Amino acid sequence: MSTVILTGLPVPGSPLEDELRSLGFDVRAVPAPQDAPAALAGVPAGQRVAVVDSGFVGHPHALRLALTDPRFDACAVTGAFAVQPGARAALERAAALTPDGEGPYADRLAAAVEASGTAVQRPELGTLVAAVPSGEAERAEALAAVAAVDDEAVRLRSAVKARDGFFTTFFISPYSRYIARWCARRGLTPNQVTTASLLTALLAAGCAATGERWGYVTAGVLLLLSFVLDCTDGQLARYSLQYSTMGAWLDATFDRVKEYSFYAGLALGAARNGDDVWALALGSMILMTCRHVVDFSFNEANHDATANTSPTAALSDRLDSVGWTVWVRRMIILPIGERWAMIAVLTATTTPRIVFYALLIGCAFGALYTTAGRVLRSVTRRAKRTDRAAQALADLADSGPLAELVAKAASRPRPLPRLPFAVLGAVLVVGVAWYEPFGSTTVIYAALLYALLSGDAVGIPPRGPLDWLLPPLFRAAEYTTVLVLAVKADVPGALPAAFGLVAAVAYHHYDTVYRIRGGSGAPPHWLVRATGGHEGRVLLAVVLAAVLARETFPVALTAVAVFVALVVLVESIRFWVSAGAPAVHDEGEPA
Repeated sequence: MSTVILTGLPVPGSPLEDELRSLGFDVRAVPAPQDAPAALAGVPAGQRVAVVDSGFVGHPHALRLALTDPRFDACAVTGAFAVQPGARAALERAAALTPDGEGPYADRLAAAVEASGTAVQRPELGTLVAAVPSGEAERAEALAAVAAVDDEAVRLRSAVKARDGFFTTFFISPYSRYIARWCARRGLTPNQVTTASLLTALLAAGCAATGERWGYVTAGVLLLLSFVLDCTDGQLARYSLQYSTMGAWLDATFDRVKEYSFYAGLALGAARNGDDVWALALGSMILMTCRHVVDFSFNEANHDATANTSPTAALSDRLDSVGWTVWVRRMIILPIGERWAMIAVLTATTTPRIVFYALLIGCAFGALYTTAGRVLRSVTRRAKRTDRAAQALADLADSGPLAELVAKAASRPRPLPRLPFAVLGAVLVVGVAWYEPFGSTTVIYAALLYALLSGDAVGIPPRGPLDWLLPPLFRAAEYTTVLVLAVKADVPGALPAAFGLVAAVAYHHYDTVYRIRGGSGAPPHWLVRATGGHEGRVLLAVVLAAVLARETFPVALTAVAVFVALVVLVESIRFWVSAGAPAVHDEGEPA
């Protein structure tokens, strides 16, 4: 239960108390601000508590934004101020010191709490009204302003992300927001909708796995339905302000689980018809994951950089000022909405092989487009990378014990850049694995050289203009090596086992990204050591290929995949359901 302290004499005919109760607050009225400290003392310490001026006039959604958003310790609009337990002490100190003064009492409390060092969130209200009129004329004017704006229409609009792709904006959000409202009015939570989206996508993957035309058509329809629910869960969270740590983890994780499970379903369906497309499925997953890591790595490297200017960035800003170019630039990179729509339509009308060809071509173009632009920005800008950004890149590298040993020996700066040598190591291990016959010990030497050069690359903090390319380079080297080994093995089960291994490792890398974005840092060091780091897993894969028979290789890959999945999932679940885990809510459509 939450409590609101309503200060001041009641205003005849005001619906304020009923509105506060409808928001879930226990209302306690006090006649004057000086009575507020005593009322606050009577509220249990673990509760959310708010102070609202009895003369408040405004929309219920303005009160909802100020008083119920769980993401902020302290939040305020004119005439209303709320704190969670983390800012309770600051509120009580402010209440003890600020009984008198000009302006609404809640505003003075918020200012005092902010002055003491506690951040106070002030939500953008737009056309919503939040005011404390000083007389009858001002009150009538404020009431007229409230009546002129449809509170529910504003609430529905704000439930939609400020930045979405073309397909989502024009083909999903116009009706999914109403589904979100329907869910809210029936007490459904965003986590329940997220889970429904996952189950729908898994059912779609199962239908695709039948290999029948009816299954493909049903799979396409279900995949689109899953995406509608995927949009709805976030809109429901924004509509009802039901943000949670668990919801953040589920939303961030399930998109990848849904998409990659559907890839597996398509591959199984194709196999039923005698068409082996597991290599294409794995290649699509590798390309998609590496593309995401490019996005994450670049953003982490530059999100708090200083002097962040470049001609390329200026050109991008100019293009964004022209309406149609914004949509074109968002569509050509094939973001999740456009990508899932394409997959659904092609699944229903063509074959899995064509679906994967379209995915590989479209996503490769999008990856080249975005990566080229970011490389240009990096080489033309004048910026200083912060310690936090350098640490984030080092964590994203996912270096294991072998690379750490090399890094310690190569920790002194030198004039030659290290990125080219890391690229050389990645190209060598993939190239040798492809050129040499399966089981060749030469690949082991290439993997050792890769471990040496990749460890050398992270021997000093990655502050170079292009050092953000290291994490996606390591992802590409590791995943592609596993793919090449499975293809060269040329035995039943090798590619599905490789798909499972890459999926497990990719989950670990996504989990690392979302932890860093939430400000909690990388996963514990023991987890990285236990899973071997990227260079350790590459070396393990090539050693298994060299010492095992072809027929045994898939079994070994499966065992490694199960081990990595269990260790990573257990630790990930422990972290994300813990009280201290941060909530990460993405306000832009991920690629």
